[in-house]
Amino acid sequence: MTAPHSSGAATGSGDRPRPRTALPALCVTQITSWGIVYYAFPVLNPKITAATGWPAGATTAAFSLALLVSAFAGIRVGRIIDRRGPRTVMTAGSVLGTVSLLVIAAAPNPAVFFAGWLLAGGAMAATFYQPAFAALTRWWAPDHIRALTVVTLAGGLASTVFAPLTAALADHLSWRATYAVLAAILAAVTIPAHALALRAPWPAVPSEPAHTAGNVAAAARTRPFWMLATSLTLSSLTVSAVVIALVPLLIERGYTTVQAAWALGLGGAGQTAGRVLYAALARRTTVTARTTSLIALGGATTAALALVPGPYGLLVTLSVAAGVVRGNLTLLQATAVTDRWGTRHYGRLSGLLAAPTTTASALAPFAGAVLAAPLGGYPHMFTVLAVVSFVAALGALSTKPRTTRSDGEHRAA
Repeated sequence: MTAPHSSGAATGSGDRPRPRTALPALCVTQITSWGIVYYAFPVLNPKITAATGWPAGATTAAFSLALLVSAFAGIRVGRIIDRRGPRTVMTAGSVLGTVSLLVIAAAPNPAVFFAGWLLAGGAMAATFYQPAFAALTRWWAPDHIRALTVVTLAGGLASTVFAPLTAALADHLSWRATYAVLAAILAAVTIPAHALALRAPWPAVPSEPAHTAGNVAAAARTRPFWMLATSLTLSSLTVSAVVIALVPLLIERGYTTVQAAWALGLGGAGQTAGRVLYAALARRTTVTARTTSLIALGGATTAALALVPGPYGLLVTLSVAAGVVRGNLTLLQATAVTDRWGTRHYGRLSGLLAAPTTTASALAPFAGAVLAAPLGGYPHMFTVLAVVSFVAALGALSTKPRTTRSDGEHRAA
């Protein structure tokens, strides 16, 4: 039995309440949360290190700490959302994100800077894609791919909007004042949006045949699940390292911070374009084939960025191409659980899957900053990342579960 409808909800498949305001609100909050809490850092970090004298490895390690906290907190967040819904978690996450940025902006020393990013990690777990995906998967299933595509199309604009905006603010303000302004924007946009737009009744757990429910619950112990986790983890390592290292890569090649920020931002536009293509790709390919091919394409674009020194227009084109692949990979991860094991335990299984991938994302910026010099510069580091992606693509060939999805919509082969 589903929960009763509210006046702000539209009826979807299976008489489920679909809150009319949830999807547009999540689109706006994903742009804002990702843009401010995540994408502002690679733009501001050179100014942070220059103004404070703190080593780039230390500031990047603080950012990596946030992603690491997000990885493990995300497991708990997924379980809470499975039971209670997203409103309280995401609203609290917005408040925490605002506080964390103010702590970072005021940090007098690296210890407080680290503390601010530790708080930001909790905010990431409660406001980024995973909680939004859990909400949309429950409210919109079995048509959740469409809702996920819409919200990730919007989220792909986060760097497009906020990387150039952050660079423009930083041209006129100190990095501390820039973060304070961004914190105010985050609070004004995301706190009321999460509090007011996610109030619809939380649907009951979808029913599944008895013989498949146990298989879904045991999915986390299967070889395909762990091979999937391994492949997505290695892919996330390379994708995150590329995003964070793109700005210093271009600066190392003689381009300005503003030019590098625009290249990063236009890569976000590429993410949006890529997500438009994902639904058609999902209809025409098996889940194993698209997992393997998308991860391999990520390696190919990374290799191209490593090998091509310019001109600037070509590097921007490669950044956009990498963004197209990145956009598809986001939806690939969002649907990885439902494509193979159904929706019943989406929050828990996706949280378990996200823990190692987010951990890799957390380590990637720090590893990139530390390893770039010993490897001979950022182009050589990008070459190593490309090799890692190709290894991940080979592992993805073993991610096919033995059974089909419990709802019978798509085969996992």
